Amino acid sequence: MKEVPFSEAMRRKYPEWVVLITTIDEAGKANVMPAGWAMVASHQPPLFAVSVGHTRYTHQLIRVQREFVIAFPGPGLEEAITYTGSCSGREVDKFKESGLTPVAATKVKPPLLAGCVVNLECTLTGELEAGDHTIFLGRVVAAHVDERVPGRLVNFGGGKFALSVPQE
Repeated sequence: MKEVPFSEAMRRKYPEWVVLITTIDEAGKANVMPAGWAMVASHQPPLFAVSVGHTRYTHQLIRVQREFVIAFPGPGLEEAITYTGSCSGREVDKFKESGLTPVAATKVKPPLLAGCVVNLECTLTGELEAGDHTIFLGRVVAAHVDERVPGRLVNFGGGKFALSVPQE
């Protein structure tokens, strides 16, 4: 076994799942960003955690609004994932430019996303500073599935995605 810098080891972490995080600003404008560092944190109560870089606009919006949606993207959203990860919602309307379709949530203000197999509405319950990121812990207050979406995308890095189909 060869010892390497952390950055080299992390280049080998793929494939990993990718989620889309939706947030909303004070004026009601929705924002979206992809994240690879996300996980279920608890079944009871239902909690989901996501790690967001300190400099990201999404970071600011989660802190201020204290609500967000986690969506598991399905096939056909590959270009939207790549686009929304390459620019800031501070400067552009990512929904308009990416072609993503917002859907009204039932419990929180940020929208759900059409074309996603799962959408989790979350209220912020905790934060953990983790170096250059913050791990946001959200209580899932509503969960939605779209049975028409055949599975979720897995990120292989470099703009390459594959469909992961759940086993029954």
